[in-house]
Amino acid sequence: MAIDPQLLPIRDWIDAAKRIVVLTGAGISTDSGIPDFRGPQGVWTRNPQAEKQSTIQNYLADPQVRRAAWQGRLDHPAWSARPNSGHLAIVHLERRGKLHALITQNIDELHQIAGNSPDKVIEVHGTIRRTMCWSCGERRPMEQTLQRLHEGEQDPHCLTCGGILKSDTISFGQALVPQVIDRAMRAAAQADLMLAIGSTLQVYPVAGAVPLARESGAKLVIVNAQPTAFDDIADAVINGSIGEVLPQICGD
Repeated sequence: MAIDPQLLPIRDWIDAAKRIVVLTGAGISTDSGIPDFRGPQGVWTRNPQAEKQSTIQNYLADPQVRRAAWQGRLDHPAWSARPNSGHLAIVHLERRGKLHALITQNIDELHQIAGNSPDKVIEVHGTIRRTMCWSCGERRPMEQTLQRLHEGEQDPHCLTCGGILKSDTISFGQALVPQVIDRAMRAAAQADLMLAIGSTLQVYPVAGAVPLARESGAKLVIVNAQPTAFDDIADAVINGSIGEVLPQICGD
């Protein structure tokens, strides 16, 4: 693959690295047809009410909000999305033996579908491909509950205890899983190079992995369409197409 000469130094850094940690946000999945949240065509930009469905207090208190949320899950673009060239480039990093960990803010599991090992992927915000019961904590494949929606249920409850069901994702107001965040931060501190891809790096605590990696001695490369909160500490910032840039810098 022909490489943009401006990207050659980054390609050299990646070739020399031994413990690359990748952090991905919604921007890597937009080429797969999954819109981001706050961008010009983002889910919450186009429909401010959708943000309400992502707030746990509203979700638990209001059956109307839950019904709307379930309809959104039924129609979620993740079900038809396929990994794009950006996802596949990260798989290539793993096959080269360079990927130490893949921290993702995304809930679509496209990294695993693309071919990254599940044990390399740290899902800090959970996954839409499972449900969880708010009362008993039981997890089930999301497709089982979506089938109940197809059969006419509008606000399906847990089949085990009758509790409120939601996707196994982290909503606003819901506590993150401490063990998952700890694992992400440990990985960041062990990196010799961090690639931050498709994220504005504004959502904490996961955004804190970026300065942590930098302070621990890693080179930092940011690839994102818009400026991010940490452009000023990066060794390189690329405001280009993720699907075009990653295959060039991740190597043959």
